[in-house]
Formats: sequence, structure tokens, C-alpha cells
Amino acid sequence: MYLPLVVGVDGSEPSLRAVDWAADEAALHAVPLLVVFGTLWERYEGAAPARELEKPSTDTTADDIIEAAARRARRRHPDLVVTTETAPDEAEHALVCAGRNASMIIVGSRGRSGIADRLLGSVSRTVAAASDCPVVVLRGNHDNRVLEGRNGRIVVGVGEVSASVLRLAFTEARLRQVPVAAVRAWRCPAHETIDHPLPAVEPARLYEERAARELEAALEGAPSDVAVRRHTVEGPARAVLPAASAEAGLLVIGRRTQGRLGRVAHAVLHRSACPVVVVPERT
Repeated sequence: MYLPLVVGVDGSEPSLRAVDWAADEAALHAVPLLVVFGTLWERYEGAAPARELEKPSTDTTADDIIEAAARRARRRHPDLVVTTETAPDEAEHALVCAGRNASMIIVGSRGRSGIADRLLGSVSRTVAAASDCPVVVLRGNHDNRVLEGRNGRIVVGVGEVSASVLRLAFTEARLRQVPVAAVRAWRCPAHETIDHPLPAVEPARLYEERAARELEAALEGAPSDVAVRRHTVEGPARAVLPAASAEAGLLVIGRRTQGRLGRVAHAVLHRSACPVVVVPERT
């Protein structure tokens, strides 16, 4: 049996738009969708609930939220298998637990707090750092649906990555019928451009060539049915990857440490212009 895709909801408008994205993704992968609402309270505790709930916050219950999300997913994909789970727990813990038997978790970058979209919410940050399965954080325009936005390429950050990061990028590209842009950031240490006896361009060229070799080695097993475009870009990865996301449909990065986001992942999740997939790397 295929593992379900999990989407977290909290009754906010952005979280219900995330259900659309998750339903598209589940349909694309032909897997069930599990809608999860983690709450310690029976009634909605946020700001104004989504219009679809059609109730003031004082009258909105956990059942109202989870049922509205499930209806929305089924309307979008009538043949999709949709189940729900309301957990009497903090949202972060409920989603991480659900992810232990899931193929992927989808979360919005912000929720019912109403904070500006450029800020990363605590739930999405915690789940991306702790999950055992890949986590999609819906940065950028939440209305950029999976099935309606197939022209956007898949960008994958290639550093010290494991095969699982590239494998996910290739799978998503194949399903969407789009190319993969494999990006390897590189930098020339400042002291080598100042003190090195060769002209400054020479050490920079050597570092760029080394980055190109490392990128080629990482892509050695790339599938033949996916178009792969190689990019070596000068600069720190935490700046290069968000810049590459501007014309992408999805940005895929790795996470090496359980329970913690590295500097690159942290910066990408805050600054990406498109949804980001954080893939836990197996060591």
C-alpha cells in the first residue's frame, strides 16, 4: 500500500489553500491524502478563520476545520482517497508523528497568526527540521498549484547531498514533465584573490572548475528520461538557491541533521519564491 501524503491545516485561509496544493500533489503521485489538524483546544483559537468555514471563530470547532479541508480536497479531486485526523496535541508534534508513516508532509509557511508571508512560521520550521519524511513548505504564491504550474522547472541544490535529494527532484520533474536545474554554488576564498601570486581570475576559475566536476559526479546516475541542466554559480548557497527559485515550480534541498535546520536550509525557507522541499538525508 502506498504511504499517504499528509497536509497540516489550522483553519486559516493559507492552510486551506495548502490543501489544494496537497490534493494536486497526492493526485499526481496517485497516493491517498491525510488531512491532519493538531490542536490542544476544541475551538478555533486563531484570528479570523477561513471564509469557507462560514462561522465566526467563537463557533468554529476542530470538526468544522477538518471537515472543511476534506471537502475541499474531494471537490478538487473527486477520485482522491481523503482521510482525516484530529490530534489533541501541538500541531508540530501531530504532523511529525503523522510523517513517520507518510510519503511527504505539506505545510504552509504561515498559518492562523496572520504574520506576513515573508516570515516563516514556527510550525513549518519545526516540522521541516524534525520530520522523517520530505516536507514541502509552501513559500511564494500559494495559488501556484501543482497541476496548473507544470512549466516551472525543478531546482535542486547540489552540495554534499545524498541520493535521496536528487531522486526526489528527478521524480517530481518526471511527473510534472519539466526539466531539473541542478545548482552547485561555489566561492573563491577572499585571501586567494588578494594574496595569490596568480591573477585573481585564475584561482576563481579553478574553484569553478572544481564545482563543475563535483556537480557532474553527483549527477552521474541521473535518469535519461529527465532533462537536466547544470549550473555552477558563484556565491553562498544561501543566496544562490533563493535566486534560482524565482522561475521555479519547486526547490529541493537536503537536511543533514535531525531536529535542526542548517544555515542554508534556514535561509532558503525564509527567502524562496517557490515551494521548498526539505529532504532528510540518510547517513
